[in-house]
Amino acid sequence: MNLGPAVPGSTADGLVATRLTVRYGTTTAVADVTVRLAPGERVALVGASGSGKSSVLRALLALRAPDAGAVTLDGRPVHPGSARRLRPFRRQVQFVPQDPGASLDPRSTVAAAVSAPLRWLGVPTDRRARTREAVESVGLESSILAARIDRLSGGQKQRVALARAVACRPRYLLADEPVSGLDGGTRDVVLSVLDRLGTGTGTGTGTGILLVTHDLAVAARIATRLIVMANGRIVDDGPTTELLTAPTHPTTRALVTAVPRLAVAAPAP
Repeated sequence: MNLGPAVPGSTADGLVATRLTVRYGTTTAVADVTVRLAPGERVALVGASGSGKSSVLRALLALRAPDAGAVTLDGRPVHPGSARRLRPFRRQVQFVPQDPGASLDPRSTVAAAVSAPLRWLGVPTDRRARTREAVESVGLESSILAARIDRLSGGQKQRVALARAVACRPRYLLADEPVSGLDGGTRDVVLSVLDRLGTGTGTGTGTGILLVTHDLAVAARIATRLIVMANGRIVDDGPTTELLTAPTHPTTRALVTAVPRLAVAAPAP
């Protein structure tokens, strides 16, 4: 199992990276970073390219072992491993990539792509219904289920990737620049889906959302808490409204200044 026994004395619910350090050769990409995503919480990890946010994301997804520090899920250590060993972790933590084309088989149908994780995770029943429900929840018609991935637009592929994660009904959803490069309409649909998941609209139970982005306007729409990174370290961490209305660190101020018409009203908790 990739989930080890509970850490003695640990009562921390959530997906947590504690004092994380990640190195690539002699370069330190992340230095002594702690990030916690609580159940039902909506957090944005924000920073410019090279700030270290993608390295934190890979560690949280058990795609890369940290050089120091630890990742835990509800107090139990998480370790990278084989697909089979990671299965209990993947049942609870799903991922939406920036480039869906790299994660979807172009020869597959939409139905096969969305339902594949359900089969792999051992969901015994209602796979067809869950697949249809997930596709419709991201604003696609059920008729698209028979279409091949290589016949879809970029925006449709991104929504299929989101539907595939949604179908698994994870407790935590991590998304890497999920609306980068999308047109305005598709961007709004994807952000609305993430918002519904985070608030628990229609289910009563919110999914923990970690949104990795360089775009503070996107972060402000979804997240109730912002974590700002620069040069591999966390430089700001606090409620969205506070950081947007009164940024103190130069990096945060620069990000806010880059979006002149940024709405500072935080999402409803």
